[in-house]
Amino acid sequence: MTLALPSAWEQVRVAVVGDLMLDRYWSGTTRRISPEAPVPVVHVEESEARPGGAGNVALNIAALGAQASLAAPSGDDEAADELTQALVAAGVECRLERIAAAQTITKLRIISRHQQLLRLDFEAPFPGFDGAALARLAQPLLGAADVLLLSDYAKGALPDPQRLIGSARAAGLPVLIDPKGRDYQRYRGATLLTPNLTEFESVVGACCSPAQIAERAGALARELAIEALLVTRGEAGMTLAPAEGAPVHLPTRAREVFDVTGAGDTVIATLAVGLAAGMELAAAAALANTAAGVVVGKLGTATVTQAELRTAFAAASGGSGGAESPGGVRGVVDEPGLINAVRSARAVGERVVMTNGCFDLLHAGHVDYLQRARQCGDRLVVAINDDASVRRLKGATRPIVPLAQRAAVLAGLAAVDWVVPFSEETPARLIAAVQPDLLVKGGDYQPHEIAGADAVTAAGGRVEVLPFVDGASTSTLIERIQRLASSR
Repeated sequence: MTLALPSAWEQVRVAVVGDLMLDRYWSGTTRRISPEAPVPVVHVEESEARPGGAGNVALNIAALGAQASLAAPSGDDEAADELTQALVAAGVECRLERIAAAQTITKLRIISRHQQLLRLDFEAPFPGFDGAALARLAQPLLGAADVLLLSDYAKGALPDPQRLIGSARAAGLPVLIDPKGRDYQRYRGATLLTPNLTEFESVVGACCSPAQIAERAGALARELAIEALLVTRGEAGMTLAPAEGAPVHLPTRAREVFDVTGAGDTVIATLAVGLAAGMELAAAAALANTAAGVVVGKLGTATVTQAELRTAFAAASGGSGGAESPGGVRGVVDEPGLINAVRSARAVGERVVMTNGCFDLLHAGHVDYLQRARQCGDRLVVAINDDASVRRLKGATRPIVPLAQRAAVLAGLAAVDWVVPFSEETPARLIAAVQPDLLVKGGDYQPHEIAGADAVTAAGGRVEVLPFVDGASTSTLIERIQRLASSR
């Protein structure tokens, strides 16, 4: 499956306000230890400067093909000149408040053999820059923007974000914030916050599970009158927790982590562009998760393009049942695990197919049927009767194979993504809870006769009947085994 990025991204306009900094990189070889101290001596051979902080956010937006504008305080110095030149060259509109008595925030990284050995920070407060100055600087950008993005690195660029949040929300603009510090009241009324797990736990306390992260994030969103929090969890992925509704847990898409510098900038930039282009929040979060997986494979502050996103999404989603599941698991799951996995699959635009049966003595007809069912969508859910419900349907001598073994065999098929047991007479309630895009059943049923069909069609899905392979059935197999046994 390929990712369909909205063509409207080229018309999307994102206003970025926040802490702008210059990231310098000095790199070279190390062949000896200094005689003056036990530190490596780096023979500097290359130097590079890139926009960081809010500048890197703006670059990520521009790299995705959207229109980015940036407002930030800076020094009146060479670093500010370098930043302006680099940002304008990338297509970013710049509005810098150049303060003569300040210096532009600069971070110098010393690198050897692709490893960061040392970072030196040059920063100081911006004298005279307050909330009123920030509002005057940023206000002209709001009238032309679709989204306001606040990039807060706690360096002094956002002394009073409430003014901007209020102005943007009054104008009907979503406000996305990459927060810092423990005082989240200053972000009250925004649309979305994107703290990393360490930042989040400094506010709500240590969390022992994804469920607890989601619970506390949802509660915090409600307390702050914010629509949702997206908690980035490093190698564990992300958790999107809305103030109202169920959370979505997104597993990491990173194949190799090379450098996490600036990954949070990529996440919030992709979110902003996706939302402004009309994507649902869960889908935009899934896209941002994919973008983060790309950028951590690069050295230093970096950006992601639309082409890289398409490639990464295709590699992660794949076209076969063996592809990574967006819910973080494949195989046998319980109902809550299935609901979460299906929600995550839909967040990245995948089409979910569902079927059900006893699947006692799995045979070639079953395999053919499940392969054809899987071809109807991107993910296949198989609901399987537990042992008690099989007995009620088939008689006291069935099932031949107990539930755990039947489920394990089904889960081992390449066509099957999730196997979920159910105990009722029919899976109608489970199907209504999952709401698949397509419900399939094998045999000579009419679509309206299939359990759960009404709930699926009412939710906008379809119901389809697939033919079984002639002569292949569990009952036929059992009869043949019994004849063989009696003939001995």
